[in-house]
Amino acid sequence: MPLIPEVRLPPGMLTLPRLSDDEFEQLRGIIYARFGISLSEKKRQLVISRLYDVLQRKKLRNFEEYLNYLAQDQSGQAVSELADRISTNHTFFFREQLHFEVLLSQVLPQTIARLRAEDSPDLRIWCAGCATGEEAYTLAMLLLEYFGLEYPQWSAGVLATDISTHALSFARAGIYPEDRAELVPPTLKYRYFRQKGKGLLAVTDRVRQEVTFRRFNLINPAFPFKKPFHVIFCRNVMMYFDAPAREALVQRLYDATAPGGYLFIGHSEALERSRCPYEYVRPAVYQKGQA
Repeated sequence: MPLIPEVRLPPGMLTLPRLSDDEFEQLRGIIYARFGISLSEKKRQLVISRLYDVLQRKKLRNFEEYLNYLAQDQSGQAVSELADRISTNHTFFFREQLHFEVLLSQVLPQTIARLRAEDSPDLRIWCAGCATGEEAYTLAMLLLEYFGLEYPQWSAGVLATDISTHALSFARAGIYPEDRAELVPPTLKYRYFRQKGKGLLAVTDRVRQEVTFRRFNLINPAFPFKKPFHVIFCRNVMMYFDAPAREALVQRLYDATAPGGYLFIGHSEALERSRCPYEYVRPAVYQKGQA
C-alpha cells in the first residue's frame, strides 16, 4: 500500500490549496527534470493532496511560496521530500511471480554456468526502483535458496536503489504488514520471516544482510557503477516516464548490463523492439547479447 498518508483537512477547511495552471506546469517541469516522471493533467489533484502537508509543516500559504521554497533551498532536502511525496511505493513480496520462476529456471542457471566457466564467483544483481524493499528481499531469499550451502562461495547479494528516502528507510527496517507477504511460499516464510508484533512480519537478519540499499536517481545521465550487472530488475518504474526519458533510461540500463545479462520490467510495461538495444526473450524479460 502507498506510503503517503491520507490527507486530512483541518477543521473548517473544505478544499485543498489551489494550484494554478502556471504553478502546475512549473512543478511538472521540476518533477520531470529531476526524476523523469511525466505527470498528466489528471495528476493535478494527486500533486496537491500529496504536497499539502508539506505546505502545512513549512507554513507556506500557497504553491507560489512552495515553488520559491524549492528554488531557494540549498540543502537538497526540499527536492528529496518532493521525491518522497511524488513517487509511488506500492509493492509486495513475490509480485509478478512469473518473473521469479524465469529467474530460477532460466536466468540463474545460465548465468551461473557462464560465471563458473569464467572462474568468476561474482554475481551482480540490481533492483532499480526498489520502493519499500519487498522485491529486493524476495530476490535475496531466492538467491539463498538457489545456492544453498554453496552461497558463501559466491559474492552475490542484491543492490537495491530508490529515489525516495522515506521508502528506503522503510526498506532498511525490514518490517512489513502480513498482507504484503501473502504470496510468499510457506517454507520461505518460515525460514526468512519472524513475527514482529500483531499483524507484522520482520525479514530475518540473514536476508537483510544480503541487500544493500542506496538512494539513487535513475534519471542521472551517467551511472557510477564500476562493474556491470548480470540481472537488473527495473519493474513498474518506466510507466511513469515519457518515451524520450524511457528510451534514455533503457540505454543506460543496457550499458550497465553485462554481456548475456537480463533486464526485467513490469508486466504492464513494454519496450519498443525496433529501438530497444536488448533482445526480446519473453513478455517483460530482455537479454543483452553475448560479447
